Amino acid sequence: MKRWLRKGLITTIVLFAAVQAVPYGWRHSNPPVRADAPWPDQQTAALARTSCYACHSNETDWPVYSYVAPMSWLVRRDVESGRDELNFSEWGVDSDADDAAETIAEGFMPPSRYTMLHPDARLSDEEQRQLIAALEAMERDEDRGEDSGHDEPDDGDADD
Repeated sequence: MKRWLRKGLITTIVLFAAVQAVPYGWRHSNPPVRADAPWPDQQTAALARTSCYACHSNETDWPVYSYVAPMSWLVRRDVESGRDELNFSEWGVDSDADDAAETIAEGFMPPSRYTMLHPDARLSDEEQRQLIAALEAMERDEDRGEDSGHDEPDDGDADD
């Protein structure tokens, strides 16, 4: 039995070392912030930074485990997909705050696999309501900004 255990341990170490050679997940980049989300207040901005920005911004703090496979693969995939869905550092480029608010309301964000390692990112019911209200307000403001130029009456240059 001891021989089997020793072989298993050696095999595990060799496999762990081998997966470190897979290049995916090694490089971590944070592109520049183009336009930060217009949070209605500092408290909500801080809440979003704690619970959302790790995967949904260009301001990711890459933890030590994000450099070690296979965790590096999972972290990199989560950050890439998070940025693709909603990126608070590129606000106005396909910003879909309504979908984000709905995802939080349904309890899918932040994901439990993230909050397990980052307990400070867990949202209380009140924090969820606050973040949802802020996202909905930002969506309304963005919609008003897009629509404001289309619905304004003509200022009188037309023939009367």
